[in-house]
Amino acid sequence: MTEPDTTFDSTAELLGRITTQLGSQLSRLHRDRTRRPPMNRPTSSPTLVAVGHGSRDPRARATLALLLDRVRELRPGLDVRLAHIELNAPLVGEVLDELAGEDAVLVPLLFGRGYHVKHDLPAAAAAAPAPRTRIAAPLGPHPLLVEALADRLAEAGWTAADSASRSTGVVLAAAGSRDPESTADIRRTAALLGERLGGVPVVAAYASAATPTVPEALHALAARGRHRIAVASCFTAPGLFATRSAAHAPWIASSPLGAHPALARLVLHRYDQTLTAPTTTPRRELTSA
Repeated sequence: MTEPDTTFDSTAELLGRITTQLGSQLSRLHRDRTRRPPMNRPTSSPTLVAVGHGSRDPRARATLALLLDRVRELRPGLDVRLAHIELNAPLVGEVLDELAGEDAVLVPLLFGRGYHVKHDLPAAAAAAPAPRTRIAAPLGPHPLLVEALADRLAEAGWTAADSASRSTGVVLAAAGSRDPESTADIRRTAALLGERLGGVPVVAAYASAATPTVPEALHALAARGRHRIAVASCFTAPGLFATRSAAHAPWIASSPLGAHPALARLVLHRYDQTLTAPTTTPRRELTSA
C-alpha cells in the first residue's frame, strides 16, 4: 500500500497557524491603538476678565453683572469675571492676583483706544502673576456695537419714519478722552450708526475731556435744520456721564447698552479675536480692532 503524502497537509497547517497568529497580532494592535489616549488633549481656556471703568452709581455694577451672565450663557464653561479700573471692587489687579498661575484675557468694556486701554490695563497685566495676560481691543468701533445702539434707540421710540425724516438727527454721547485715537473710534462708531439708520446725521459728542460736548453737538445739528434730535447713549451702564448726557436730550434718549445680546456677543468676539491673534510679545500684548 502506498503511504499517504502528508507534505500538503503539513504546509496547509503551517500556513493556517501563521494566518491565525498574524490575525491575533493585528487584532491586539488595533485594540492598542483604539485604547491609546489622544496625544494633544485640549487645555483649559484663558479666563475672560471683563474690565469696566467703575462708577459710584450702584446700578452700574449690577448692570455689568447681567451682561456677563449673558456672556456665560453664550459660552458655557468659560470662566468669566468682572473687574474695574477704579471706584468699584474688585479692581483689575485684584482679579489678576486671584488668577495666579492661570492665563487671562482682559476685555475692556470701553469704546475707544484711550488712556485706560493703552496704559492702565497694560500696567495691570505687567504686574499680574499669571503666566500670560493678553489685552483685547475695546468694544468699538464694530457692527455689533452699532446693532446694540440702534436697538436701544428703537426702544426709546425711534422709528423707520424718523430715519426717513429730514428733521431728525442723533447725538452719540460717549465718555470722552484726550487721546485722538479714542475720539476717532467714537466718530467712526457715529458714522456706522448713521449708515445703520439710513443716512441720518449722527454727531459724536463727549461728556468730558473732548469736544464737542453734547449741548454743542445738539446746537450743530439744529443749525443744519435738524430739530428732532435723539441722544444715543454709548455707555455700558448707568452712571454720572450717561445721566448727564441723557438730560440734555430735547426729544428722546436711549438707555445704556447694558446686557444687550449684541454687546455680549461682542465681548466674546473680542476675547476670541485675541486668542487667535499672532503673538507679538512673549507675555503681554494688545490686540488691535
